Amino acid sequence: MKLKTRLATAFLTITIVPLCLIFMCVLTLSNYQTQSFKKAYGLQEQVELLNGNSLQIFNRLTQKAQAEIRQSLVSHPEKFEDSNYLTQLNEQLQAHYAYLIVRKNKELIFIGSPEETGSTTFYEMLPKYAILNSNVEGGIYLDGDSQHLIKQMDFLFPDESEGSVFIVSKVDDFLPEVKSMVTEMFVAGISILIAAGMLLTMWIYRSILKPLSKLQEATKQIRDGNLDFTLEVDSDDEIGRLCQDFEEMRIRLKESGEEKVQYDRESKELISNIAHDLKTPITAIKGYAEGIMDGVASSPERLDKYIRTIYNKANDMDRLIDELTFYSKIDTNKIPYTYSKINVSQYFKDCIDEVGLDMEAKGIELGYFNYVDEDVVVIADAEQMKRVINNIIGNSVKYLDKKKGIINIRIKDVGDFIEVEIEDNGRGIAAKDLPNIFDRFYRADSSRNSSKGGSGIGLSIVRKIIEDHGGRIWATSKEGIGTEIHFVLRKYQEVIQE
Repeated sequence: MKLKTRLATAFLTITIVPLCLIFMCVLTLSNYQTQSFKKAYGLQEQVELLNGNSLQIFNRLTQKAQAEIRQSLVSHPEKFEDSNYLTQLNEQLQAHYAYLIVRKNKELIFIGSPEETGSTTFYEMLPKYAILNSNVEGGIYLDGDSQHLIKQMDFLFPDESEGSVFIVSKVDDFLPEVKSMVTEMFVAGISILIAAGMLLTMWIYRSILKPLSKLQEATKQIRDGNLDFTLEVDSDDEIGRLCQDFEEMRIRLKESGEEKVQYDRESKELISNIAHDLKTPITAIKGYAEGIMDGVASSPERLDKYIRTIYNKANDMDRLIDELTFYSKIDTNKIPYTYSKINVSQYFKDCIDEVGLDMEAKGIELGYFNYVDEDVVVIADAEQMKRVINNIIGNSVKYLDKKKGIINIRIKDVGDFIEVEIEDNGRGIAAKDLPNIFDRFYRADSSRNSSKGGSGIGLSIVRKIIEDHGGRIWATSKEGIGTEIHFVLRKYQEVIQE
């Protein structure tokens, strides 16, 4: 769920839902209290309790008492001079939130409400005898210091004195039942709002604040340099996607840090290897140069041997420096390629002729087998492809352990590609090491490589060049038998336009 949808849902939850619940609660309580009220007071008519100070309610509360009093006035008017009877009648009226006033001629002989005693203004407002029709069920409304509903019933005492009985209801206040109902509604409304607020808060916390809290904790972890944690957020909203992006950033930062550590380690290893490889030819050059200076090379043959050795060692140093320079270009992706059409048969024959002299001097048998047509052409950088051949052959020579070393080179036609296969009869490579030999600085036997020299980047350079040419390289090997390095290049085919 999107964040804006959540906010809209939260707004509806905190407004419409509580209002609906409060309305239902008010309706339920009102119906319940109305039924209870009608049952308690024996009312049959419809009562609207929410109009708590209405004349209708007070009028209906005293209707039954009014009918009974009217019957008594007809049958026993003398009772209305009996204080005990009047007191008993007044108590019944008070249970219905009213009280009794009896007037004889102009004198009030009974007042059922002590609060009204002495309130001459109110009594002076009481209707005169025979002003109202005594048969009317309703009453009149007096609005003085307080509001009263007055029901007047006129009669004659046994001594022919004029008498009036008043049922007085004070209507300027709510009924206790209405007060109770309003209180219950208020409490119910507050409870609904609190419950809705708590549920909404929990929902907001789980869906928004909790992921933000996790995100904040994750930023502190990264600030402190700790990248070994996982930020897990299940939501698919904007915050969830932000957390997912943050987790991807953490993973990349961790990988970048690990790559930097690996790069630093490899760089130190490269420096160590280069130092070792440079030290060997330099030591040899110094030794042979000192021999010449000390006159050890007394004969022309020996002098020529010393000078040739110095020259070869200088070439080794130049090759090593060139390899290091090329390695730096790989890191910055600035390898200078000059592509051109190369005739496969002629190009590899020239390479083998150039390498063959060196192999012959080292007593290594070099075999060359070409199985492609004379007109097969590839698009390649001639200089960089020569580097590929030299690096692979140089690596094979380094680990030849047989008395008679053999290196065979085969050029094969494989459909749209040409495949170059360079095979040796060296010590071979273990199966567990074979997939990694083209990785930078990887050495299957570090102690052996240390004794043989080498920066550990030769085959990684080969793979980089082949892949930049759109080709692929791999190796097969058997320990104790030898190794085969294979790479393929796509043939050049001219498109004939009709």
